[in-house]
Amino acid sequence: MEPEVKEHKETSPMTSPVNNNHSIESNITCSSLSEDLVFVDNEAVEKLTEGLISHYLPDLQHSKMALQELTQNQVILLDTLEQEITKFGECNSLLDLNALFTEAKYYHNKLVNIRKEMMILHEKTTKLKKRALKLQQQKHKEALEREQQREKELERERQLIAKPAKRK
Repeated sequence: MEPEVKEHKETSPMTSPVNNNHSIESNITCSSLSEDLVFVDNEAVEKLTEGLISHYLPDLQHSKMALQELTQNQVILLDTLEQEITKFGECNSLLDLNALFTEAKYYHNKLVNIRKEMMILHEKTTKLKKRALKLQQQKHKEALEREQQREKELERERQLIAKPAKRK
């Protein structure tokens, strides 16, 4: 088991040696109750800190740059995704427009068929009206002919009725 040195303050590598000495002294007094105390040289701590930082700092800086690049790529991907979503929205609106045009074409064809049927019905009614007029004229003519025939028959009957002879 390694002995511990308890510190009340966290020291950074940039702390001045005076502060480090003060913290070590306070650690020594605070941890005098510990069984085993390890006395550490400030210069050794400084060199170990610098060594540790120099060992891990390039990797950390590389990781930081990689994270920044990933963040930039993520922003670009989000922008691209928004553009694609907009395109899909436009495609859906185009599909809606296509459906509307298809429906309009369907109803246009329906109107054209109704118009044709109306024209056919108009022609048929015109023909029926002409035929009805001809039939009416023919019935009127036949009625006149019957009337004339009856008048002729009445006239003939009058002529056939015996008339007293005129005396001379």
